[in-house]
Amino acid sequence: MASNLATAEGAVSTAPDFAARASVALKDAGLRRKFRRAMDGLMTKRAAQFPDADAWTSLRARGSAIRRRSLARLPELLEQLDTRCRANGIQVHWAETSADADRIIQGILTDHGVRTVIKGKSMVSEEIHLNDFLARHQISAVESDLGEFVIQLAHETPSHIIMPCIHKSREDVAALFHSQIPDQAYTDDVDALTATARRVLREQFASADAGLSGVNFAVAETGTLCLVENEGNGRLSTTLPPLHIAVMGLEKVVERLEDVPPLLTLLTRSATGQPITTYVNFISGPRRQGEQDGPHEVHLVLLDNGRTRIFGDSQLRETLACIRCGACMNHCPVYTRVGGHAYDAVYPGPIGKILTPQINGMETAGDLPHASSLCGACGEVCPVSIPIPNLLVRLRGEAAHRDPASTVKGNGARHSSLEDLTWRGWRLMYSIPLAYRLGTRLLTLVGNAMPASLPMLKNWTSVRTKPQFARQPLNVLVRSRGIDHE
Repeated sequence: MASNLATAEGAVSTAPDFAARASVALKDAGLRRKFRRAMDGLMTKRAAQFPDADAWTSLRARGSAIRRRSLARLPELLEQLDTRCRANGIQVHWAETSADADRIIQGILTDHGVRTVIKGKSMVSEEIHLNDFLARHQISAVESDLGEFVIQLAHETPSHIIMPCIHKSREDVAALFHSQIPDQAYTDDVDALTATARRVLREQFASADAGLSGVNFAVAETGTLCLVENEGNGRLSTTLPPLHIAVMGLEKVVERLEDVPPLLTLLTRSATGQPITTYVNFISGPRRQGEQDGPHEVHLVLLDNGRTRIFGDSQLRETLACIRCGACMNHCPVYTRVGGHAYDAVYPGPIGKILTPQINGMETAGDLPHASSLCGACGEVCPVSIPIPNLLVRLRGEAAHRDPASTVKGNGARHSSLEDLTWRGWRLMYSIPLAYRLGTRLLTLVGNAMPASLPMLKNWTSVRTKPQFARQPLNVLVRSRGIDHE
């Protein structure tokens, strides 16, 4: 898969792995400046929403308990959700893979003669690459979230799950609107740019044949789909068109309606530093007789795409507790310096480092768990207490060591026979005194003469000074000074 790392100047990196893409991003001073300013603001706003440490701990524990209880009963709750949604008039579809989800959605649209879809924000639709798939079937999908709309005009991918165009300045957006929207004069006035987007999108809302949205939480008890947003675009996407399709990952189900308010409180405060979002939408079915608005049909597509496999591992199951707030990204020292495109994944940042390898496989994303300093910031701010650092360490091991019993996709894909041999030699050297003495003597004679440019050393010496071996081992120095070291 080719990378799509878009820099502030519009260049695209085709670097093959995270380290190379990150290197490109680190050289972009403008990109780093934008992310640093944005992340500092988000961290400050979030901290202001949780001034009482005890209250934060209590709310976090409640949210964590809700998500773990939901995951513990996941198969049962999904069946209950299916039953309740169907009773409410929602048509439910199950998709095992992203290809299945694309075909299901395209089939629904084709059956209804849909040519234009207006979309509310949906990370799952990004995960299944829905827009490109529909375009190949002559169906136009228009993003209605302002950030997603900007990204779509720029032919880029999102760089953040909450703020997809955070890597762009208002001047970037002004130039983009001027070049992509007919008769649009150049202006970098934020209000004018917003008004332009509103004008263009209102026409799409009114003319779209169908609306598509994501789902923040789905309530098994009532068959209710919950969506949160700040712009009203989600509500327009799900209300104005005659057909509404909601797509969600299996893990978004919760048991009871009373579980939603604590999660909403954690989600909105952690994501954008707001006590609540502007719009909270609860959808429990299509338009009923006597109602003035709403779609005539509602379809729910439940996507697996590797989630059942993740659920099967008692430790990695924690990944599915995520509520997609983005707080881990906002506090990650790696993400804030390289941005989202360096990950070349739908889900960047710390949550992406543990989710993407499990969905896409270690063959293509096995380097992402290593894109961390393991500082623990992501685990500290996670509103549902996902132990992200522990899962990163686990996945590093999964990438390097083959285990026939492992359920991780692509387990052992980054296994190195040379590394195995090196560690066997290390174990042998430190378990046999004679081997240790010979080895240290050899390193003393040869080690310092090795050039730093050697392939086996360059990963270390590219950012650190090459280690210098002592001319004499410590035990020899001790004996030479007559010190009793027995």
